[in-house]
Amino acid sequence: MALGAAAFGWLVLAPGYAAAAPAEAAVADLRAFAAAADAEVERLGRRIWLNEAAGRRDRLVHWLPGENHLSLGIGHVIWYPEGGRDRFHESFPVLLAFLRQRGVRLPAWLTPRDACPWRTRVEFLAAAADPRLIELRELLAATVADQVAFLIERLARALPAILATTPEEAARARLASRLRGILYAADGSIEPDGVYALVDYVNFKGEGTLPAERYRGEGWGLLQVLDAMADRPEADLAAFADAAAAVLARRVALAPAERREARWLGGWLKRVATYADDGRPEDEATADPRARRESS
Repeated sequence: MALGAAAFGWLVLAPGYAAAAPAEAAVADLRAFAAAADAEVERLGRRIWLNEAAGRRDRLVHWLPGENHLSLGIGHVIWYPEGGRDRFHESFPVLLAFLRQRGVRLPAWLTPRDACPWRTRVEFLAAAADPRLIELRELLAATVADQVAFLIERLARALPAILATTPEEAARARLASRLRGILYAADGSIEPDGVYALVDYVNFKGEGTLPAERYRGEGWGLLQVLDAMADRPEADLAAFADAAAAVLARRVALAPAERREARWLGGWLKRVATYADDGRPEDEATADPRARRESS
């Protein structure tokens, strides 16, 4: 079940939305892939859970040192306390709306309009026995399949938005061609490893369409990675992984010095290297805690 446009309101479509038609088939195929809820979808969710939370139930609700928000679910989506919003998009309320629309019963105290009840990491750590925290973990552990569907839906809504931000026809065609090369196998079937790469990167670093998510005018989301890809049709996932690494290195170079983002780059690069097939077991490839989002 897809949410209405307002729920994913941060993906504001430009007036040139009609020019995003090349994404329509991919959107339909992604939704069909999610609806199948088969072993490949389960594997995708497991890989993202390993990336963000080391596959651990206790980290389904987690507050990382140095952050001003709670991270929740297999994708560690962001939830800010009242008055604590930052440049990074808050997507936990959107996840809650998605769960509710799919018929999931939320705790009575929790709605998509609520702010995080703990104001700081210190407060959160002191709340280990808080019934709300226990309920949150139980909710998120019971809805892993729904969260996978949510992350795939986020990607599905990102694709037309990304193409709509590219008004020049040749550039738009180039981006669409790169997306097709990642998402589809040679026989035209959906490529599960390509879905993983795109879903994980959008969850990890965003769509790249928000003006606020820039350092010195340069973004680091999926749009920027697609734009930075070399055209190597014979190795599209490898090209995507290489471009993601280059975009993240540029982000670190441009980040404000006080953020000290170089401390995270090694883990980030390890994570995006899993987008190319390196033959490693997934539980070894991504369980390094340095590969997590940190501050988006």
